[in-house]
Amino acid sequence: MSERESMPYDIVIVGGGPAGLAAAIRAKQMAADQGLDLSVCILEKGSEIGAHILSGAVVDPKALDELLPEWRTMDSPMTVPVTENHHWVLTETKQIEFPHGLMPPFMNNKGCYTVSLGNLCRWLAGQAEALGVEIFPGFAAAEVLYNDDGSVKGVATGDMGIARDGSRKDSWQPGLELHAKYTFFAEGVRGHLSKQIIRQFNLDKDSQPQIYGIGLKELWDIPAEKHVPGKVVHTQGWPLSDANGGGFLYHQANGQVALGFSVWLNYSNPYLSPFDEFQRWKTHPAIKAILEGGRRVSYGARAINDGGWQSVPKLTFPGGALIGCSAGFVNVPRIKGSHTAMKTGMMAAEAAVQAISSQRTSDELLAYGEAYKKSWVYSELKMVRNTLPLVEKYGNLVGTGLAGVSMWMEYLGYELPFTMKNHSDYKALKRKSECEPIVYPKPDGVISFDKLTSVFLSNTNHEEDQPIHLTLKDPSVPISINLPLYDEPAQRYCPAGVYEVVGQETGEPRFQINAQNCVHCKTCDIKDPSQNIVWVAPEGGGGPNYPNM
Repeated sequence: MSERESMPYDIVIVGGGPAGLAAAIRAKQMAADQGLDLSVCILEKGSEIGAHILSGAVVDPKALDELLPEWRTMDSPMTVPVTENHHWVLTETKQIEFPHGLMPPFMNNKGCYTVSLGNLCRWLAGQAEALGVEIFPGFAAAEVLYNDDGSVKGVATGDMGIARDGSRKDSWQPGLELHAKYTFFAEGVRGHLSKQIIRQFNLDKDSQPQIYGIGLKELWDIPAEKHVPGKVVHTQGWPLSDANGGGFLYHQANGQVALGFSVWLNYSNPYLSPFDEFQRWKTHPAIKAILEGGRRVSYGARAINDGGWQSVPKLTFPGGALIGCSAGFVNVPRIKGSHTAMKTGMMAAEAAVQAISSQRTSDELLAYGEAYKKSWVYSELKMVRNTLPLVEKYGNLVGTGLAGVSMWMEYLGYELPFTMKNHSDYKALKRKSECEPIVYPKPDGVISFDKLTSVFLSNTNHEEDQPIHLTLKDPSVPISINLPLYDEPAQRYCPAGVYEVVGQETGEPRFQINAQNCVHCKTCDIKDPSQNIVWVAPEGGGGPNYPNM
């Protein structure tokens, strides 16, 4: 007999990000309208709501307007509307202002807000709790539970107090089973349970492979005379040469700027380090001029879904649904996904409440998939479906031009008669013998910094005496395959210094995993050329503790 206790709910939501919170709020709203006593809970692996949330973020309030129409009078953290919109093309020493008039109108940020997504989620959590949603931070969903008929029964949280050798410490507590009529997976990008669900139900058989970028972010306090509330800057070009991506700089509330850099994970050179590209980007004269005299106060990193419309899998399965970035709804050229994540959570909640109120809880939530195909999320993503593949295939200069033409054509109603394909990121990496090593400048400790100093600012913490959550299918692969072929790229693609090869100077190389540094970005799970690293949930509450990222 299981030592775990169980709790029944109508809806269990794995993940307290924008999608999960919007789903919970919408479910409770509908239940109240129908006089239905509906139980909803959210499991959040972070120590609190928002602790693991990282995004730029410039938020389109479209979904929030539908969910909470009075949000502007409800003391929300969305208080800084976008006032200026800039797109810079960078060379090594100059910036060239790209005319916004050449972009389709939907690329304009008019009506959007620059905000801490973590703080927005904390506020949404308050709205959810006021409606009766139960939120359990610090509890990581570690296992999918199934009914005898193969449908999803719910999830179980991980045991607490397991030592690194697998034994039970004195503090051991068994996990908790949460059973539900419907379970929503809102884990964000590359969710470890969502991966299992997609594989178990073959949800991606009719979609393209999901592709990703890595986003790195810092918060800076800058001098008041340099701060322009609501100013938004995006950059492309330098320092990237044979890779794609770009930077952002958003002037937010309280004299802070959020700045960051994203690198598409389809890059080919195993010597490339996204973290070091970010630090180098900050030394550009136009960026450095904004940061000089300021102080860095936070750092973090997170993978980003880049696949778009053609990579969205089937959204439903017996017993539940994928919502938000667990399925991948980011509008890549707009660099926005919070509004689409929230809307998908709302649509799933509506389908679930309708099924529960009609006592059709054995039904798959096909109404959610149907609603998605009729929604503005579907239309928005389809319009830009060829943008990233065009840049990937034809490069920054030609590809960006073709992408602009394709977006204009789609916007004007001339739907392109084709959809370009996506290719798995890990397959793009070339062998080290085909590539030139990249020499990055040493950090100056003023504008640019090293990884370990940066991880310190993320407030990352894991109990050291627990099983390593960065698991290897075959422990020999990093040294026997990845090191000779690719110079073990995990040393560079990880933005937190988790992976090291030690002992090379003595001829006895060893792969070392510093799991306590992990900021849960999931890049290793995505980019490892041997697909040998599998990220699983550590003990609940572990990981970064972002204040307002």
